[in-house]
Amino acid sequence: MRVGKFVFAQLMEFLPWRRFQRLVLKYHGDRYVKHFSCSSQFLCMAFAQLTYRESLRDIEACLRAHSAKLYHLGIRGGVSRSNLAHANELRDWCIYAEFAQALIALARPMYADDPLEVELANTVYALDSTLIELCLSTFPWARYRSNDSAVKLHTLLDLRGSIPSFLYVSDGKLSDLAILDELIPEPGAFYVMDRGFIDYARLHRFHESGAFFVIRAKSNLHARRRYSHPVDRRSGLRSDQTVLLSNFYAHRDFPQPLRRVRIKDLETGKSLVVLTNNFALPALTITTLYRCRWQIELFFKWIKQHLRIKAFFGTSENAVKTQIWIAVSVYVLVAIVKKRFRLEASLYELLQILSLTLFERDPIDQVLTFTPTEPNFLEHANQLTLFEF
Repeated sequence: MRVGKFVFAQLMEFLPWRRFQRLVLKYHGDRYVKHFSCSSQFLCMAFAQLTYRESLRDIEACLRAHSAKLYHLGIRGGVSRSNLAHANELRDWCIYAEFAQALIALARPMYADDPLEVELANTVYALDSTLIELCLSTFPWARYRSNDSAVKLHTLLDLRGSIPSFLYVSDGKLSDLAILDELIPEPGAFYVMDRGFIDYARLHRFHESGAFFVIRAKSNLHARRRYSHPVDRRSGLRSDQTVLLSNFYAHRDFPQPLRRVRIKDLETGKSLVVLTNNFALPALTITTLYRCRWQIELFFKWIKQHLRIKAFFGTSENAVKTQIWIAVSVYVLVAIVKKRFRLEASLYELLQILSLTLFERDPIDQVLTFTPTEPNFLEHANQLTLFEF
């Protein structure tokens, strides 16, 4: 890496640009384009994510203030609101969706050895979705209720490193259960889900594929106990049972035995009932796995707070999906850089540093590696003393 490049240009060098160009050719992204290419569009939108821009006018004003540097940032052609709006409207969002998936494929092996709260060699996923509310008059294509619009981000999160392994953007009306049909179960992996994903026919498909699920039971669960395993009640465990579903349709969809584990929080007194098809792990490990599901809630909260996926630069479906997928690409890119340089800083701290240093010319590893400095108080400073004690 040559010294003297802008931090933004150094950061973008970690992207697999050959893969990006193949995707542009696949979806004809640069057909009939003379000046403002897909790569320039991506760089402008990535700049907007890294510097917390609020609108197309905001992006245009900031980049034009550095117009002499745009060539060195990799941005070709004129940067204007109309160019960006036209590109977001017409360039196929699948380019950026597949590019984000390519980045995810690079990032996941880097975090494969990260520790979990439980000692487990298997891959552990958390599955959930989050709703991004929109204005019905501005986004009529995403009607959610009679007076609301929304898009839904369905995510399968690898709990080692909090890297999403599967993402699907839909309108708000798509059921969470439908996403189970889109997943290809990984044998030996654990899928941790909330009770909104209970569909015994779909869960049986995971069971038949050799995958394990850990899911919270609904309050109206009807099951017949076959065997009770001993538990240590001092840990909060109340029961560990092998059960058969007694409801006719549930038993038809899932005829094999299930494991039902009940635990009580000793501080709050609340009880939790978890179902799983794994009978090998200790009961306390099963409940701890379910509690790890909270990481996906933190992931949704993080990306909504620190990425631009709530206020959109365009109103069409293509523009919204383009912005979401580029935001995901930026998130994964920063995660890759964090591992490449073995940085101790959090992703939030890295984003804050990058937002202020994109136009610096220092090596990016030096910019992102910061050490807290001790204040240098001279023993005999040449400073007047206002108060003496």
